[in-house]
Amino acid sequence: MDYIVLNVAVADAAYSEILMAELADYPFESFESESGQLKAYIPHDRLADCKAEVDALLARYGVEGRYVAIETQNWNALWESNFPEVDVEGRLRIRAPFHAPAPEGEPEVVIMPRMAFGTGHHATTWLVSRALLDLDVAGRSGLDMGSGTGILSIVAVLCGATHVDAVDIDDWADVNCRENIAANGVADRITPLLGDVRRIAGRRYDFIVANINRNILLSDLPAYAAALSAGGDLLMSGFLEADVPVLVAAAAAQGLGHVATASREGWCMIHVRKS
Repeated sequence: MDYIVLNVAVADAAYSEILMAELADYPFESFESESGQLKAYIPHDRLADCKAEVDALLARYGVEGRYVAIETQNWNALWESNFPEVDVEGRLRIRAPFHAPAPEGEPEVVIMPRMAFGTGHHATTWLVSRALLDLDVAGRSGLDMGSGTGILSIVAVLCGATHVDAVDIDDWADVNCRENIAANGVADRITPLLGDVRRIAGRRYDFIVANINRNILLSDLPAYAAALSAGGDLLMSGFLEADVPVLVAAAAAQGLGHVATASREGWCMIHVRKS
């Protein structure tokens, strides 16, 4: 699969985060922001369907984008050269196979990201990983909605979850998720499901993690609420601080009470619970 990288010059980190949140509504699968430039990666065959809208979005912000084709082998080399290991407060190590193992006694997740979102580097993945460490999921069943690489499913199982359904709409993410859960030895406790929120109809979960974006979260909240068992927990991320009030209100309308909000680098995570 070939990819296109959209390069956008940005004034500062805050501006980059705003544009990233806007672009997340389109089929961009990963983002990088450094040295005054935002890079957004999208499958080559998905760009044509949204390019006019993306260009119009950039025009509204007064910036221009430059599209550059990336061959598959170059994409993977890029990941390997820009994927340092991630430490979640000394309680969890997220690394690639080419990194040294975590110190003895520290749990670790080994991820080869390929072309799927979710390496642990993005603030939202870090936030949800930390929340899973603090949430008592031992002996409980869960759902990882928009699972990407499968990282949050793996973290949940490391925290004692009995089983997790990992749902993603992207073919490549589904393949990558299967690779990663096998590499981490948890394939017997995680079930990848290719598709959208309709895949969870009729299923029940004790907890749900959904690290997607604001619009999809708002659209899918009724389905999450229906799938949660009484007393079940929902961890939502993939949005900015300004989006917190509308998401908390939408969750409350579905009978999900606000438990906590956490933030990192301008991004937020909300924990709500079904009464």
